[in-house]
Amino acid sequence: MNDERLLKYREQHKHRLNYMPWLYWSLKSKNREWAEAWQQEYQAYLMEMETIEIGKNCFISPLAHIFAEPGRKISIGDHSFIAADCTLHGPLTIGNEVAINHHCILEGGRAGIILHDQVRIAAYCHLYAFDHGTDLSRPIYQQAVTSKGIEIGRDVWLGAHVGVKDGISIGEHAIVGMNSMVTKNVEARHMVAGNPARWIKHRE
Repeated sequence: MNDERLLKYREQHKHRLNYMPWLYWSLKSKNREWAEAWQQEYQAYLMEMETIEIGKNCFISPLAHIFAEPGRKISIGDHSFIAADCTLHGPLTIGNEVAINHHCILEGGRAGIILHDQVRIAAYCHLYAFDHGTDLSRPIYQQAVTSKGIEIGRDVWLGAHVGVKDGISIGEHAIVGMNSMVTKNVEARHMVAGNPARWIKHRE
């Protein structure tokens, strides 16, 4: 393969990894070398520009939008990935082996979002850790903003297009079906779905 074709191949491979980051850990050694260098360079840049800590062996797409100004720190554990076209705004605490797939939005508000180890978030999920008041005496944009925070327990799976509102806690090993809106706390090992999300069954 000539140099020009090799560069084109590599750029296409990067594009694939941006949207399918789980492939990063199964790359052949000849591709792993340049991919690791690419990630190390980008992650070093990100940590220089934002208030962010990144663990070992992570993949973070340069096509994601990650903002962590002082006071809104983002912490990412080992072996986690963030895919393309996500928007993350701290404060966020992301555990080990967490997957955030493409086009997700995580807005930490003031209280923040906590994702414990092994959380899997499918594409197009939205988590907003803030809310507006609804008093009719003033327009919505002039209402006071509140923030209670969101906490997602270990080994939770959020299906595609799931929404989670501020103040919600989802217990470990729970599953939320795709296209669901979580407006109440979800107990550990429960499977819920719908808008608003309702109990379906226990994982056992």
